[in-house]
Amino acid sequence: MSLLTYEEARPWAKAMREQVANRRMPPWDAVKGFGQFRDDPSLSQAEIDLLVAWVEGGAPEGNSEYLPSRPPEVSAAPEPHGQGNVVSRSVTLSEPLTLRAIRPRGAVELSAILPDRRVEHILCIPAFHPEWNRTYTLRTPLRLPKGTRLILTGSAVELR
Repeated sequence: MSLLTYEEARPWAKAMREQVANRRMPPWDAVKGFGQFRDDPSLSQAEIDLLVAWVEGGAPEGNSEYLPSRPPEVSAAPEPHGQGNVVSRSVTLSEPLTLRAIRPRGAVELSAILPDRRVEHILCIPAFHPEWNRTYTLRTPLRLPKGTRLILTGSAVELR
């Protein structure tokens, strides 16, 4: 569905309310509580309440003088993808690692067992959507000491 104009978006108002209220929109694959990431597009409770109030108020059209200019249309053919088999692997760091970002290639769970036996849940994406994929940048770089065991279940990830 297009959200570029009021005419295109208005018929979807009730569906948008349901998706936003249940935090399924805007899309963000990472599970809350597994890592802290910058650029998380999740809406605040105030933003959710505003959209719900707009829908319940009849979804009126706003003042057109506040509209941004319409962006150019871009189209691209979707790339084929496959989920593959679920794989679990671990690696023990032979030197310290400062983790700044993660780019998954599919559904994944990444955790670290630190030398003091604490567990750091880093990223969990149980339902991977290739069209939404992004690099998940940590708010604060995570310093993992030598001897940390990284546990990866699912597809490959690129660590940065």
